[in-house]
Amino acid sequence: MSMLTPPGMGGKKYRITGDRYPRMRRPRRDRRIVVAVVASACVLGVGAWGAVQLIDVFTGQSGTAQAAQEKPKCPSREDGGKPQHTAKPLPKPKTIKVNVFNATTRSGLAKDTADALKKRGFTIGEVGNAPAAYDKKVKGTGVLLGAPAAADGSFKVLGTQVAGAQRKTDTRKGGDVDLIIGDKFKDLAKEKDAKAALAALTAPPKEKPDTPGC
Repeated sequence: MSMLTPPGMGGKKYRITGDRYPRMRRPRRDRRIVVAVVASACVLGVGAWGAVQLIDVFTGQSGTAQAAQEKPKCPSREDGGKPQHTAKPLPKPKTIKVNVFNATTRSGLAKDTADALKKRGFTIGEVGNAPAAYDKKVKGTGVLLGAPAAADGSFKVLGTQVAGAQRKTDTRKGGDVDLIIGDKFKDLAKEKDAKAALAALTAPPKEKPDTPGC
Protein backbone atom coordinates (compact mmCIF):
# COMPACT_ATOMS: atom_id res chain seq x y z
CA MET A 1 0.00 0.00 0.00
CA SER A 2 1.33 3.38 -1.00
CA MET A 3 2.01 6.00 1.68
CA LEU A 4 -0.30 8.27 -0.28
CA THR A 5 -3.18 5.84 -0.04
CA PRO A 6 -4.98 6.15 3.28
CA PRO A 7 -6.32 2.91 4.67
CA GLY A 8 -9.94 2.09 3.84
CA MET A 9 -9.81 3.89 0.52
CA GLY A 10 -9.87 0.73 -1.52
CA GLY A 11 -6.37 1.06 -2.71
CA LYS A 12 -7.06 4.27 -4.60
CA LYS A 13 -4.27 6.70 -5.03
CA TYR A 14 -4.62 10.39 -4.32
CA ARG A 15 -2.28 13.19 -5.36
CA ILE A 16 -1.48 16.04 -3.04
CA THR A 17 -1.69 19.28 -4.92
CA GLY A 18 -1.00 22.91 -4.02
CA ASP A 19 2.04 24.75 -2.71
CA ARG A 20 1.16 24.85 1.02
CA TYR A 21 2.59 22.25 3.36
CA PRO A 22 1.81 21.67 6.99
CA ARG A 23 4.44 23.11 9.37
CA MET A 24 5.15 22.30 12.99
CA ARG A 25 4.64 25.43 15.15
CA ARG A 26 5.13 25.93 18.89
CA PRO A 27 1.82 26.56 20.51
CA ARG A 28 1.18 30.28 21.06
CA ARG A 29 0.44 29.61 24.71
CA ASP A 30 4.06 28.59 25.42
CA ARG A 31 5.38 31.75 23.78
CA ARG A 32 3.12 33.93 25.88
CA ILE A 33 4.35 32.24 29.07
CA VAL A 34 8.02 32.93 28.19
CA VAL A 35 7.31 36.59 27.43
CA ALA A 36 5.41 36.98 30.69
CA VAL A 37 8.29 35.46 32.72
CA VAL A 38 10.90 37.76 31.13
CA ALA A 39 8.72 40.84 31.67
CA SER A 40 8.13 39.91 35.31
CA ALA A 41 11.88 39.54 35.92
CA CYS A 42 12.55 43.02 34.45
CA VAL A 43 9.84 44.60 36.58
CA LEU A 44 11.18 42.98 39.74
CA GLY A 45 14.76 44.14 38.97
CA VAL A 46 13.71 47.77 38.38
CA GLY A 47 11.56 47.70 41.51
CA ALA A 48 14.42 46.42 43.68
CA TRP A 49 16.82 49.11 42.39
CA GLY A 50 14.24 51.83 43.06
CA ALA A 51 13.68 50.55 46.60
CA VAL A 52 17.42 50.75 47.35
CA GLN A 53 17.54 54.37 46.12
CA LEU A 54 14.58 55.34 48.28
CA ILE A 55 16.19 53.76 51.34
CA ASP A 56 19.38 55.78 50.74
CA VAL A 57 17.41 59.03 50.42
CA PHE A 58 15.31 58.59 53.55
CA THR A 59 18.04 57.17 55.76
CA GLY A 60 20.77 59.60 54.68
CA GLN A 61 23.12 56.82 53.57
CA SER A 62 23.60 58.16 50.04
CA GLY A 63 27.09 59.54 49.55
CA THR A 64 28.29 58.42 53.00
CA ALA A 65 31.55 56.99 51.68
CA GLN A 66 32.28 60.09 49.62
CA ALA A 67 31.49 62.39 52.55
CA ALA A 68 33.87 60.41 54.74
CA GLN A 69 36.67 60.87 52.21
CA GLU A 70 36.01 64.61 51.80
CA LYS A 71 35.74 65.35 55.52
CA PRO A 72 38.22 68.15 56.28
CA LYS A 73 41.03 67.54 58.69
CA CYS A 74 40.60 69.58 61.83
CA PRO A 75 43.68 71.14 63.43
CA SER A 76 44.64 69.66 66.75
CA ARG A 77 43.91 72.05 69.60
CA GLU A 78 44.88 72.24 73.21
CA ASP A 79 44.71 74.74 76.06
CA GLY A 80 41.06 75.77 75.83
CA GLY A 81 40.60 74.90 72.17
CA LYS A 82 42.96 77.56 70.77
CA PRO A 83 45.54 76.71 68.08
CA GLN A 84 49.03 76.23 69.47
CA HIS A 85 51.75 78.44 67.99
CA THR A 86 55.25 77.01 68.23
CA ALA A 87 57.14 79.98 66.77
CA LYS A 88 60.51 80.56 68.43
CA PRO A 89 60.37 83.69 70.63
CA LEU A 90 62.73 86.50 69.64
CA PRO A 91 65.33 87.77 72.11
CA LYS A 92 64.83 91.06 73.91
CA PRO A 93 67.07 93.94 72.78
CA LYS A 94 68.83 94.04 76.18
CA THR A 95 69.96 90.44 75.71
CA ILE A 96 71.66 91.25 72.40
CA LYS A 97 75.25 92.42 72.65
CA VAL A 98 76.10 94.62 69.65
CA ASN A 99 79.63 95.50 68.51
CA VAL A 100 79.48 98.65 66.38
CA PHE A 101 82.18 99.13 63.72
CA ASN A 102 82.61 101.99 61.25
CA ALA A 103 83.65 100.98 57.71
CA THR A 104 83.26 104.50 56.28
CA THR A 105 85.50 107.56 56.21
CA ARG A 106 83.17 109.52 58.50
CA SER A 107 84.67 109.84 61.97
CA GLY A 108 82.62 109.33 65.13
CA LEU A 109 79.88 107.37 63.32
CA ALA A 110 80.39 104.17 65.31
CA LYS A 111 80.16 105.93 68.70
CA ASP A 112 77.03 107.92 67.77
CA THR A 113 75.30 104.81 66.48
CA ALA A 114 76.28 102.78 69.54
CA ASP A 115 74.89 105.48 71.86
CA ALA A 116 71.58 105.49 69.96
CA LEU A 117 71.29 101.71 70.15
CA LYS A 118 72.01 101.79 73.87
CA LYS A 119 69.13 104.22 74.38
CA ARG A 120 66.86 101.78 72.57
CA GLY A 121 67.72 98.99 74.99
CA PHE A 122 70.56 97.12 73.31
CA THR A 123 73.72 96.07 75.14
CA ILE A 124 76.84 97.58 73.56
CA GLY A 125 80.17 95.76 73.24
CA GLU A 126 83.14 96.95 71.18
CA VAL A 127 83.01 100.27 69.32
CA GLY A 128 85.58 101.35 66.72
CA ASN A 129 86.76 101.05 63.14
CA ALA A 130 85.82 98.02 61.05
CA PRO A 131 88.32 95.17 60.63
CA ALA A 132 90.45 95.17 57.49
CA ALA A 133 88.19 92.66 55.72
CA TYR A 134 85.36 95.22 55.75
CA ASP A 135 87.01 98.63 56.22
CA LYS A 136 85.91 100.94 53.35
CA LYS A 137 84.50 97.92 51.53
CA VAL A 138 80.83 98.05 52.61
CA LYS A 139 78.98 99.97 49.91
CA GLY A 140 75.49 99.41 51.27
CA THR A 141 73.80 100.46 54.50
CA GLY A 142 75.71 97.98 56.60
CA VAL A 143 76.38 94.38 57.51
CA LEU A 144 75.07 92.33 60.42
CA LEU A 145 77.64 89.66 61.26
CA GLY A 146 77.22 86.88 63.81
CA ALA A 147 77.00 83.15 64.52
CA PRO A 148 74.55 81.01 62.50
CA ALA A 149 72.19 80.93 65.49
CA ALA A 150 71.72 84.70 65.18
CA ALA A 151 69.94 84.36 61.84
CA ASP A 152 66.57 83.54 63.41
CA GLY A 153 66.95 85.76 66.46
CA SER A 154 69.35 88.64 66.95
CA PHE A 155 69.53 89.54 63.26
CA LYS A 156 65.76 90.01 63.07
CA VAL A 157 65.64 92.24 66.15
CA LEU A 158 68.67 94.36 65.26
CA GLY A 159 67.51 94.50 61.64
CA THR A 160 64.49 96.59 62.70
CA GLN A 161 66.96 99.36 63.62
CA VAL A 162 69.10 99.27 60.46
CA ALA A 163 66.95 99.01 57.35
CA GLY A 164 68.56 97.23 54.41
CA ALA A 165 71.56 95.85 56.29
CA GLN A 166 73.08 92.71 54.78
CA ARG A 167 73.19 89.63 57.02
CA LYS A 168 76.18 87.28 57.18
CA THR A 169 77.31 84.51 59.51
CA ASP A 170 80.77 83.43 60.62
CA THR A 171 82.33 80.78 62.87
CA ARG A 172 82.17 82.65 66.16
CA LYS A 173 80.89 80.79 69.22
CA GLY A 174 79.45 83.68 71.20
CA GLY A 175 76.05 85.32 70.84
CA ASP A 176 77.28 88.86 70.15
CA VAL A 177 76.50 90.53 66.82
CA ASP A 178 78.60 92.97 64.80
CA LEU A 179 77.00 95.98 63.14
CA ILE A 180 79.41 97.16 60.45
CA ILE A 181 78.28 100.54 59.15
CA GLY A 182 78.50 101.04 55.37
CA ASP A 183 78.69 103.99 53.00
CA LYS A 184 74.91 104.36 52.48
CA PHE A 185 74.16 104.48 56.22
CA LYS A 186 72.60 107.76 57.32
CA ASP A 187 70.98 107.01 60.62
CA LEU A 188 69.08 104.33 62.49
CA ALA A 189 65.43 103.78 61.58
CA LYS A 190 63.05 106.14 63.32
CA GLU A 191 62.32 104.82 66.77
CA LYS A 192 58.55 104.57 66.23
CA ASP A 193 59.09 102.68 62.96
CA ALA A 194 61.57 100.33 64.62
CA LYS A 195 59.13 99.63 67.47
CA ALA A 196 56.33 98.93 65.00
CA ALA A 197 58.55 96.55 63.02
CA LEU A 198 59.60 94.74 66.19
CA ALA A 199 55.99 94.47 67.35
CA ALA A 200 55.04 92.94 64.01
CA LEU A 201 57.77 90.32 64.43
CA THR A 202 56.69 89.35 67.93
CA ALA A 203 52.91 89.43 67.35
CA PRO A 204 51.24 86.01 67.16
CA PRO A 205 49.98 85.04 63.70
CA LYS A 206 46.33 85.72 62.94
CA GLU A 207 44.10 82.75 63.57
CA LYS A 208 42.33 81.30 60.55
CA PRO A 209 38.56 80.72 60.75
CA ASP A 210 37.55 77.34 62.06
CA THR A 211 37.17 74.67 59.43
CA PRO A 212 33.46 73.81 58.96
CA GLY A 213 32.63 70.54 60.62
CA CYS A 214 35.37 70.69 63.23
